[in-house]
Amino acid sequence: MIRNYLIVAFRNLRKQKFYSAINVLGLSIGLSCFFFISLFVTDEFSYDQSSPYADKIYRMDFSGSINGNEFITALMSAPAAETMKADYPEVDDSFRFRTTGNWFVKRKGKELTFKEENVIYSDPNFFDFWGMDLLYGDPETCLSRPKTLVLDETTAKKIFGDMDPVGEMVVLDNKEDYEVTGVYRDFPENNHFHYNIMITMLDREEAKMKMWMSFNFNTYLKLTDGTKPEDLSAKFPELVDTKLGPEIKQFMNLDMDQFEAQGDYAGLYLVPLTDIHLKSDKLGELEANGDIKYVYIFSAIGLFILILACINFMNLSTARSANRAKEVGIRKVMGAFRGQLIKQFISEAMLISLISTIVALGLTTLMMPYFNELAGKELESAELFSGEFLSIIVAIMLVVGLLSGSYPAFYLSKFRPAETLKGKLNLGFKSGGIRSILVVMQFTVSIIMIVGTAIVFNQLSYIQNKKLGFDKEQILMINDAWILRDNVQAFKNEALRDSRVKAATVASFLPVGTTNNNNVYYPGKNVNTNESHILSNHYIDYDYLSTLDMTMVDGRAFSKEYPTDSTAAILNQTAAKQMNVGVGDYISNHGGDQDSMYAVSYKIVGVVEDFHYESLRQNINPLVFHIGKRNGYVALKVEPTETEATIKYLEGIWDQMAPGQPFAYSFMDERFDRIYANEQKVGQIFGVFAFLAIFIACLGLFGLASFTAEQKRKEIGIRKVLGASITHIVNKLSMSFIKLVAVAFLIASPISYFAMKVWLDDFVYRTDIKVWVFVAAGFAACAIAWLTMSVQSWKAARANPVTSLRNE
Repeated sequence: MIRNYLIVAFRNLRKQKFYSAINVLGLSIGLSCFFFISLFVTDEFSYDQSSPYADKIYRMDFSGSINGNEFITALMSAPAAETMKADYPEVDDSFRFRTTGNWFVKRKGKELTFKEENVIYSDPNFFDFWGMDLLYGDPETCLSRPKTLVLDETTAKKIFGDMDPVGEMVVLDNKEDYEVTGVYRDFPENNHFHYNIMITMLDREEAKMKMWMSFNFNTYLKLTDGTKPEDLSAKFPELVDTKLGPEIKQFMNLDMDQFEAQGDYAGLYLVPLTDIHLKSDKLGELEANGDIKYVYIFSAIGLFILILACINFMNLSTARSANRAKEVGIRKVMGAFRGQLIKQFISEAMLISLISTIVALGLTTLMMPYFNELAGKELESAELFSGEFLSIIVAIMLVVGLLSGSYPAFYLSKFRPAETLKGKLNLGFKSGGIRSILVVMQFTVSIIMIVGTAIVFNQLSYIQNKKLGFDKEQILMINDAWILRDNVQAFKNEALRDSRVKAATVASFLPVGTTNNNNVYYPGKNVNTNESHILSNHYIDYDYLSTLDMTMVDGRAFSKEYPTDSTAAILNQTAAKQMNVGVGDYISNHGGDQDSMYAVSYKIVGVVEDFHYESLRQNINPLVFHIGKRNGYVALKVEPTETEATIKYLEGIWDQMAPGQPFAYSFMDERFDRIYANEQKVGQIFGVFAFLAIFIACLGLFGLASFTAEQKRKEIGIRKVLGASITHIVNKLSMSFIKLVAVAFLIASPISYFAMKVWLDDFVYRTDIKVWVFVAAGFAACAIAWLTMSVQSWKAARANPVTSLRNE
């Protein structure tokens, strides 16, 4: 019997090649989209699972507020890790990372130098804490001596080739020798940190600090077996009182009760290791993390597109129902039961589902490189054929076949032989209503995705064109200016001799993609006050503000004409307002030594207009500039017409002043765009899937148009005989479907508005949701629907009326 079902199913597929192809195409695209998003979502949820202790490891985070300035960070103080391990039985072990900048690395005795950006300081117990092995070296002792480091496999091969490098020496930044004591496997992609070189923390003086109110270390705790994180978290308030309380008293002259009474707070929190990638977006993150909201959004998109494809199958199957009606009637006359007919039609649906799944797997494999580029992933299509995924695919294929085939099967099998054989087929109002609901569902989802895509790109355009308070165009950034050491000023002066370099500055900070350095400042000349403020403090030269085209709103910029500017300060507007100070007033801090009670006072000589130096998701925070030689960065404003020649000129100067060191540069506007790479990625993915959703919806509409044309072929014939034009008939047939799209628009508009409002709420600075976006989306959906309907309606309207009326 099953063999007979399959033979008939293949025969019908060959007989209706065009509609079979549309069915397979729609389901294949829907399944392929579902496979892509399933791989994406699975990868996002798989982060940080490689450690055998993943379920026991938690990161220790801090959240606090000082004088209303709230900050939440993934960093902790130096003594926190050791205190937690020594004083709390719930903690089995603790570990710290300390981020560092770029390093130039070469094998000792060789000239070839490599720039390594992913370098970090690590506690000696890294491999024991995370449960990792070494390819070469002893994991227990490899970081237990000063001046030692370990390399990942890729970096070791780059520097040493295929040899065992343990015991070999490398030179960092042409000045410090380190012994290579181990080589470890490259970190998996689904890890929340990736470092090519780990340097022992034993050399770092800041690792020995005892101060709790200085946050510089990513700190992880491994809990003992059976310990619940909430049991340990319950002890944190007491820890805050005993460790942070005395320092708050020292710096603010407030005990904890007074501190909290004025609305401030300090708190410690545990974040599960496996939650960091998707649920943590704090200051001090080791890398840019994902976002659980986007995972949920993409999961919904994948499911909706698959549902759209199933709806298409139903509509296209019922659209050809008139052609199958006589077949059903004959089968029933010949003794076929309704159950047998249902099995026949479901067999056909299963066959189409099987073919579509095979095609979808091929499409997914073929398009995987493009999806990886779009999503910023390194997914492998081979994962689809793993045991777990393959069983899911088979289940999806069966469910899709059953769901897509059940409605047409039950619908077609209920036809009465007497009516179908006489050509008096009554398709009924109920089935038409169900099909209309399905079309409304399809276009509701499609319009939501069109609106979402438009608003995402509007926000990106707003970000890229918003006035930032500085000029980011044609600013060439050299991030490793510290390599020049005493030659940095000479490099700047030599660069300015070329007419293509319009301005230049040397500073510790640039307002795009550089690290903030926070410090506590006090209004006035006295640090013994309870009024303290956290300011982002940076050192610049005399040409900084003019090079970046920043605007002074009060006072003046730093100038060589004023020798006292060495102890002067320029605040941004936010800092001046928050501290209630202005030009001529003083601010003070501890001179970089928080244990000292001796104030270093700075006279405010100017207030610069607020500028955005962090993401537009955040408010502009208070900032202070000082004059000083902190040679982290060189920024040069260059002519746009001869950029390549200018870069070659600068590289020549660099080679003279820093021989053997790579010349690395970037442009500020490009660095700015990378800050919002995640939003750009989301917008592109939205756009692609919105297009596919519209395409699949149009396939379904095409099927419904075919159904309507068949159902109304006699009506069309009569209208043509009575003189109706083809245009009139096309409009007549299309209008009912345009009304369905209009209903979909009314449903989709409020849903998409509130959904995108929630997304935009993540940005402090955001575009408005404009009415024209909804109008344009609705118009586009109607236009696409009308064009799709017109093709089939035009074909029906051009048919010879004699064909449809010959039996009347």
